[in-house]
Amino acid sequence: MDDKKMKNFHANNKCPIRDIISRLGDKWSMLVLVTLHANGTMRFGDIHKTIADISQRMLTVTLRTLETDGLISRKVYAEVPPRVEYRLTELGESLMPHVETFVNWALEHMEEIMERRLIKKSL
Repeated sequence: MDDKKMKNFHANNKCPIRDIISRLGDKWSMLVLVTLHANGTMRFGDIHKTIADISQRMLTVTLRTLETDGLISRKVYAEVPPRVEYRLTELGESLMPHVETFVNWALEHMEEIMERRLIKKSL
């Protein structure tokens, strides 16, 4: 086992797995990352249209969180009305092969998982 790998997962401030999974495992973060990866630089309204069921407030919170973590960048243009664009950073791009692997796994197994959920509900 590589020395960098975690050997325990105690609930303290030193568990990067908990921290990163909690950030990316929310309802919207991965969808925003995938959207920006697929479409490149986007304005807020375009992201909102692409992820139709996210509220403006939740999109704002999600974008701020991803920006704080350095996964996306926000560029404000001094225009009237102001124009704001979002894009993946180099760090965000480096995450995308892993996200794509996860998305592909989810697509491959979604039907089986949904069937199992239905069976469990009917019991």
